[in-house]
Amino acid sequence: MSAAVGSHGVLASSWTNLVGYQIVWFIAVAGAGRGRAWPAVVAMAVFAAWQLAVSRRRRLELRLAAVACGIGAVLDGGLAASGVLHYAAAAPALPAGGAPVWILALWISFALTVTRSLAWLQGRPLLGALLGAAGAPMAYLGAASGWNAVVLAQPAWPALLCLAAGWAVAIPSLCGLAGRWSEDPAARPAWRECAR
Repeated sequence: MSAAVGSHGVLASSWTNLVGYQIVWFIAVAGAGRGRAWPAVVAMAVFAAWQLAVSRRRRLELRLAAVACGIGAVLDGGLAASGVLHYAAAAPALPAGGAPVWILALWISFALTVTRSLAWLQGRPLLGALLGAAGAPMAYLGAASGWNAVVLAQPAWPALLCLAAGWAVAIPSLCGLAGRWSEDPAARPAWRECAR
């Protein structure tokens, strides 16, 4: 009975984590589309505080958030600097003229899904790469068409190809680090607990 309750708790935690991240995404792109970066930062702070408060792996999640922020600064910053993407609410950015803080807030929030709702990708790098290659361009297109948070230079295919390639590397990298840094048996991915 306790195994079933434990599995249910892990599943519920994964779903609330996924829903929480999606709420941050909507707040971030809606705010950016209106020229405001602060809604994303506030939403990320609330989401991060909540996720870290219930986490048994705070250090791991903070390390992943730092790495994800760095990846976002390089990927989105590079795309912004090259002119392939133009972000609404482009300032403040890291570095100046690079990735806006609202997109970095999304990267940090995304990192907090790696040990919960996306834990099933740990040890499955090809699946993570496919998810990144397909999902990221769709998310950016959604942010562009529905919210005006980002504008893809025309033709759009170079930006979409860069996003697909970048995220196809980012997701397996973050999941691989999560698995590598989770040496504590109590910090194993949530999906493994459901399988027991």
